[in-house]
Amino acid sequence: MATRRESDSLGAVDVPEDAYWGAQTERARRHFDVGTDLMPRAVVHALALVKKAAALVNADLGLLDATTADLVVRAADDVLAGRLDGQFPLRVWQSGSGTQTNMNVNEVIASRAAELAGRPRGRKEPVHPNDHVNKGQSTNDAFPTAMHLAAATALVRDLLPAVERLVAAIDAKATAFAGVVKIGRTHHQDATPLTVGQEMSGWSSLLARSADRIRQAVEPLYDLAQGGTAVGTGLNSHPEFAERVAAKLAELTGLPFRSHPNKFAALSGHDELAGASAAMRTLAGDLMKIANDVRLLASGPRSGLGELRLPENEPGSSIMPGKVNPTQAEVVAMVAVQVYGNDAAVAFAASQGTLQLNVYKPVIIANVLHSAGLLTGACQRFVDYCVAGIDVDAARIGELVNNSLMLVTALVPRLGYDKSAEAALTASREGLSLREACLRLGYLDGDEFDRLVRPEAMTGPGEGSP
Repeated sequence: MATRRESDSLGAVDVPEDAYWGAQTERARRHFDVGTDLMPRAVVHALALVKKAAALVNADLGLLDATTADLVVRAADDVLAGRLDGQFPLRVWQSGSGTQTNMNVNEVIASRAAELAGRPRGRKEPVHPNDHVNKGQSTNDAFPTAMHLAAATALVRDLLPAVERLVAAIDAKATAFAGVVKIGRTHHQDATPLTVGQEMSGWSSLLARSADRIRQAVEPLYDLAQGGTAVGTGLNSHPEFAERVAAKLAELTGLPFRSHPNKFAALSGHDELAGASAAMRTLAGDLMKIANDVRLLASGPRSGLGELRLPENEPGSSIMPGKVNPTQAEVVAMVAVQVYGNDAAVAFAASQGTLQLNVYKPVIIANVLHSAGLLTGACQRFVDYCVAGIDVDAARIGELVNNSLMLVTALVPRLGYDKSAEAALTASREGLSLREACLRLGYLDGDEFDRLVRPEAMTGPGEGSP
């Protein structure tokens, strides 16, 4: 492979001739060859956006000449457009500040800027990766700024719309099945009736409230570390740099980013990202509950509950012909498990800030973005390939309602708890219907039983008529 000779403060390094990166990236590519987890593209693009905003602000402040700033902006735009995605080979597992990825972005932008100016790549002129692309910045404030940019964008632009779409899909099913009375279950045992619509309304409410929690968790992500430089003091940045860069990023993204009120906190702690991860974990728990409900209610189709009919997306067995499984619900459940694991990593890593810096930044943002991406995809596919096609088996639901002994609850105002319990237990032990048990015990005649035990009248408040 053809190479070119580049150098950094530690000496010379051979870099692939066609690479836009330079010596520092090449060292990192060799020294941090751990696993297969590449730094998320969302982080790389967010860093490019930081470089673009910084160049524009430094030019406005008279700290960077217009020609150099324009080259940095144009090169950053190429990164943002994805045209240079192959130039970011570094893994998540690197310096805990994200230094290697920050320099990777600096070097690629500088080389692309040189190319735009008609010069060779990697010569650090006319645009220098540190002096120009990184001007007024440290990895310690640029990387956490990119973390917040990437996380907020993923939550606002991707995850929240996906959750809202799932809520709307479940609400539509709840309306469609509002009149279908079914038996409720607590402790996996028969309970009093409700409607399928009421049951599904609980699902949509859980998700809507989780969406609200995520919106609340996004708000602190709008606070940006930029301008803190190495330890939070702002050394080597213009006094107006922090506020101006935040405003420029808000302008470029359309999201209300602002300068973090305390840069020492912004560099050394990541409670904002831990909070966002926790909100996603709560959403994952709600999705797990819904997925498990769907799997149980659709179980069978003949030896289980069999109340719901799910879309038949693909064959479910290599040995049992005709078997179809609730695969979309299983995917949602597995995603929830992974999100719980990701959150554990984020929570622990976020707790490890010491002195002026938290050095677990890459693992925090990688897991936050992983959770956001998984939850987004799971919600979208769950709508498309499960919820949209859910139907009810009205005959099966009716059979289960009519056979339930817990309809006896409607008799409590008339017979009292003890006699009602006796009727239910007699029916269970002797294999009778509840109606037959009441008649055998002489507590009610058939007409009175039929008047009192009406499942459709048991799906709302009220004691019933004694």
